[in-house]
Amino acid sequence: MRARLSDIAQQAQVSEATVSRVLNDRPGVAPETRQAVLTALDVLGYERPARLRKRSAGLVGLVVPELDNPIFPAFAQSIESALAQTGFTPVLCTQTPGGVTEDEYVEMLLDRQVSGIVFVSGLHADTAADHERYRTLLARPLPIVLINGFAPGIPAPFVSCDDREAGELAVAHLVALGHRRIGLITGPSRFIPVQRKLAGYTAAMRRLVGVDDAELDELTELSLFGVEGGEAAAGRLLDRGVTGLVCGSDLMALGAIRAARHRGLSVPGELSVVGYDDSPLIAFTDPPLTTVRQPVISMAVAAVRALVDEINGHGAPHSEYVFRPELVARKSTAVAPSRSAVPAPQAVTQPTVAVPA
Repeated sequence: MRARLSDIAQQAQVSEATVSRVLNDRPGVAPETRQAVLTALDVLGYERPARLRKRSAGLVGLVVPELDNPIFPAFAQSIESALAQTGFTPVLCTQTPGGVTEDEYVEMLLDRQVSGIVFVSGLHADTAADHERYRTLLARPLPIVLINGFAPGIPAPFVSCDDREAGELAVAHLVALGHRRIGLITGPSRFIPVQRKLAGYTAAMRRLVGVDDAELDELTELSLFGVEGGEAAAGRLLDRGVTGLVCGSDLMALGAIRAARHRGLSVPGELSVVGYDDSPLIAFTDPPLTTVRQPVISMAVAAVRALVDEINGHGAPHSEYVFRPELVARKSTAVAPSRSAVPAPQAVTQPTVAVPA
């Protein structure tokens, strides 16, 4: 039966122009209004246009790395909650080594006719990857938002934690405790967040400790992300006499603690360790981990808001939204061992920290 715009508009309590925009799958219609029009079609017994049958559920693709690192399930849950409040449902795609690739997931999501895609720590964060894949999606056009990893030349909203400041916060915390031999362990250098953490660490070590380039090279270890990578890198730095470690993730920090214990060293008595992310349950490790917290909920809300604006044709700014991290002091850091403690330079002050109750 052929749909009459006036009947649908009356049933949905919207204008005929709005009905026309929905039926022709045009942008600029709020999700709840679009759903009201589609519901009116169903109530009146009209058949939905083919182009709307798959997209009517308001699906949004959510592509995240493996779920072994608890920060990624935290992002997925926060993004899903934010999407639900706007009427969209996420299609979660998680990558595993040797499994489905990001590009293969994107093809599957396009087959589902999703309204947009959120990428968390995807290939956009990898400077060695071809970013043309994202420009191709935008040319369809398909709205996308990219979290943690800025890539110039992609006209889309980016949402990032300030990784440079995270590196500086961790170093300042350890220097204020009297540490001078402070090492950095993090992931491969081709990733934008790694490059930024390294820049923050380097700047803080030069400013607060006065180390030169040769010593910085000796104190830096790039490894694979994860517990095993952190343990291996920490072992090499312990051989070089570090008393404090800044880690690129909480899992790497747990690996560093394991390396210390295998050598009979106490944490934080003989080695202080700072993680990154403040992953769920990390406050309950032994010892509870001092870490730099990503504001996951705020970042998720910003990403979803930008994506929904793009879907509705409002055009979110194609720039990077940068969120400040927060140092959370727990029990894995303490005053440096007396053999290595040095007076804190006059310019050093203890950074603002969040102390759990």
